[in-house]
Amino acid sequence: MEDIKNPAVELTGVTKRFDDVIAVDTIDLRIADGEFFAMLGPSGCGKTTTLRMIAGLEFPTQGSLKIFGDEVGTLPPNKRPVNTVFQNYALFPHMNVLDNASFGLRMQGVDKGEAAQRAREAIEMVRLGGMEKRKPNQLSGGQQQRVALARALVNRPKVLLLDEPLGALDLKLRQEMQHELKELQRELGVSFVFVTHDQEEALTMSDRIAVMDHGKLLQVGSPDEIYEHPANRFVADFIGQTNFLDGTVRDSETVVLANGSAVAAPSRHTAGTKVALSLRPERIIIRDRGDNEAQPGTDGRGLNGVIRDVTYMGNSLAYTVAIDWMEVEVRTENRPSVARLNPGTNVALTWLDTGASVVAD
Repeated sequence: MEDIKNPAVELTGVTKRFDDVIAVDTIDLRIADGEFFAMLGPSGCGKTTTLRMIAGLEFPTQGSLKIFGDEVGTLPPNKRPVNTVFQNYALFPHMNVLDNASFGLRMQGVDKGEAAQRAREAIEMVRLGGMEKRKPNQLSGGQQQRVALARALVNRPKVLLLDEPLGALDLKLRQEMQHELKELQRELGVSFVFVTHDQEEALTMSDRIAVMDHGKLLQVGSPDEIYEHPANRFVADFIGQTNFLDGTVRDSETVVLANGSAVAAPSRHTAGTKVALSLRPERIIIRDRGDNEAQPGTDGRGLNGVIRDVTYMGNSLAYTVAIDWMEVEVRTENRPSVARLNPGTNVALTWLDTGASVVAD
């Protein structure tokens, strides 16, 4: 488990079963105070169930769940210092922005004047000042999402839980809101626990990421740790694009690929382990080798191939390169100073030490 002192959220041996289905399988997790923490994985991986357990909307079947050191695993949502923002916003269409934001306080019996004042402060936090009297149907999707945030923040939670809150927005607005959410989190200093299935969203916004699959916690780390040093093949494949070249570990510095060629690839796996060399498309160096059939380079980091296809992607070019036994995707910047290679060109593919990682299943 992560070495975090006085965590905002701490799960120890937490499991959640629904009849015979194990939705969350014995996970240990600590989330720091003031951290923007993302839970990432495909649909059905257990990330939303984990969030709902932190929120009090589900109770753990077993294990301990603490918030700022207090055991809360059996407490209802209104007894926990958290609040949740959902994807569908759940705004009351007949209420204006101010009334939507203050609704939770009024339900708790807070004086009407105090509730309105605290709601206005929350509305200012999310940059909607001046829109207090508008109804939800008079707001854009991004503005509605901010109203939902204001309603969650008005209770001054110690931890804010966000369940795919940007999923209903179009791409451009979603990117704008990613920036705004991160800025808001920095200003408030509150722990944000953010559930998403969008890899780019998690990499862009988070201080740390937890990757889940089939109820298990596969890896927790900073965005660069997750991307550069994936714990296994699933994480490497789920976080960004990559090429997998299957092979076998020969020794601590070498992997023998499927075609029998040995490449320099340091790893901690024992000799004879079946692994894959994960090569990120943007980390591969591609060059025209003309009619030269010699293997590229002398350091064991190279493959020969032929370009099968080129895709123009605006600021980049995507090459599909056929090597002996498979195709490899390569991504390069599209700059005037870089010559575009054409299909049929014989090429050499090389990479630096940091361009590849050895992963097992």
